[in-house]
Amino acid sequence: MLPRDRFIAALERRQFSGRVPHFELVFFLTMEAFGKVHPSHRNYGQWEQMESAEQDLHRNDIADLHIAVAETFEHSAIFIHPNPRTLPETLRLAELIREKAGDRYFLMTHGDATYSVPHGNALAEFAYRIADEPAALKDAAAQRVDAALASGEEYRRHGVLDGFALCSDYCFNTGPFLSPAQFGEFVTPYLSDLIAGYRESGFHVIKHTDGNIMPILDQLLEAAPHALHSLDPQGSVDIAEVKRLVGDQVCLIGNVNCGLLDTGTEEECVESARYALRHGMPHGGYIFSTSNCIYTGMRLERYELMLDVWRREGNYA
Repeated sequence: MLPRDRFIAALERRQFSGRVPHFELVFFLTMEAFGKVHPSHRNYGQWEQMESAEQDLHRNDIADLHIAVAETFEHSAIFIHPNPRTLPETLRLAELIREKAGDRYFLMTHGDATYSVPHGNALAEFAYRIADEPAALKDAAAQRVDAALASGEEYRRHGVLDGFALCSDYCFNTGPFLSPAQFGEFVTPYLSDLIAGYRESGFHVIKHTDGNIMPILDQLLEAAPHALHSLDPQGSVDIAEVKRLVGDQVCLIGNVNCGLLDTGTEEECVESARYALRHGMPHGGYIFSTSNCIYTGMRLERYELMLDVWRREGNYA
């Protein structure tokens, strides 16, 4: 099986032999690992002024870097980070990665359209709108979903993507930014429509959110994603408990503690990786990853330590 095949099998909760699939939403340590700035950190302020040949050079460099990360760290999937972040550039980059790597990797991009935790003062404004103009807020939510599904149709026509990662964050470490009842009114119906539309177009869908998802776990399952990421231990989410509750309904992705990888001891890092594997792997439907991503400032050696545990212990008979 190619890495892509194993990834899809895990998303569909099918059992197989060999190593558990692995990927990260983002691997930001590209400078340390490859001597190249991550695509998301590059400033292409004069992109439109570049000749097409120069744009092609940048595009090829980004595609090669995505593939190098996947090959070096044995990822089964690539989350595409185009720069500039437009639909045409995402399509071109996906096509380029397919040309270079074939069907070896599962390709996905960001595809969420639902409301997420507002930043700063926007949180208060969002709360006012819930009270003062709920109908307008719901109309806007539906329009956002329609626009995302129209983009999804464009991706479907080109046939280069396998799926989407829905990266709107819903939760703080203490719980969701809306009460479960409000979440069920302003997010869940639109998340359900978005995922249903993507599924009808043949895509696999991963729902990502940090924080404590437990008060809305039932609603996330109601929306029917193929997988949940990242099962955040810093938000008191225990992968063993989530596996017990819903492991027969959805693939789980996570949940090696990023905080421990950053500031814990080596022994704590090893135990966190081991715990995720021990409780995520039984009966399939599991993909190994951190509880967020490999972010700027994390030590590369800690990620490699986590992978050493996965290579030794993340194998089905």
